[in-house]
Amino acid sequence: MPTRVDLHVKVLDEAVVDRAVARGLDAIVYAPHFERLPTVRERAARFSTDDLLVVPGREVFTGTWRNRRHVLALGLDDPVPDFVTLDGAMSAFERQDAVVLAPHPEFLNVSLDRADVRRYDVVDAVEAYNPKQRAVGDAPAAAARDLDVPHFGSSYAHLRSSVGAAWTTFEADLETEADLVAALRDGAPRRVEHRAGFGHRLTCLAEFAHLGWENSWKKVDRILLSGQEPTHPAHVAYGGRFDDVAVY
Repeated sequence: MPTRVDLHVKVLDEAVVDRAVARGLDAIVYAPHFERLPTVRERAARFSTDDLLVVPGREVFTGTWRNRRHVLALGLDDPVPDFVTLDGAMSAFERQDAVVLAPHPEFLNVSLDRADVRRYDVVDAVEAYNPKQRAVGDAPAAAARDLDVPHFGSSYAHLRSSVGAAWTTFEADLETEADLVAALRDGAPRRVEHRAGFGHRLTCLAEFAHLGWENSWKKVDRILLSGQEPTHPAHVAYGGRFDDVAVY
């Protein structure tokens, strides 16, 4: 049977699981900002049910706040911190043979562009649709059409109500995290789908409006200046392994 996966979700609780199931999803990828991999894995396992597989992911925040690139990784064995160079992150993903996805391509100053995707041959798929970006244009689809890389779609949900607004349907029956990772790595047949109508348009606008809080100075200050956030490369959990590629 086909498998419907929302490949990028930032929120996770009982309400998110209920909404995902109600919208016909079989799996979601949970990849919150600034949470270490063990924490993401534990939470994903806790909310997985017989009806919904929750797969852990890490959207790694590379580069500086002014010049940053977000990269989504699945199948990681070891944690990779935020605030490292793009080269450093990509090298860490390659060492682990992780699946590397390019979310929200060419979106503001937070995304991989066409040149980045062509430069790093470890990129397994590029996003062709998400509601937040669709609110202001069709850049993901345009970028995806230009790149000889498989596509994916997601809700990129920062709001519970957005979960399941867009998804990727794989032709194969994917039952486990390993199944999904293998499907993405192997370029398995899939199609990108999304909801439509006035309600979906409101979802797109609501997700885009959320950017105001997401990029507020309060959040920047909390993340950058404390130096003790869970995914900061100086955190004791990384044991100094990323000091040579840290940007803060």
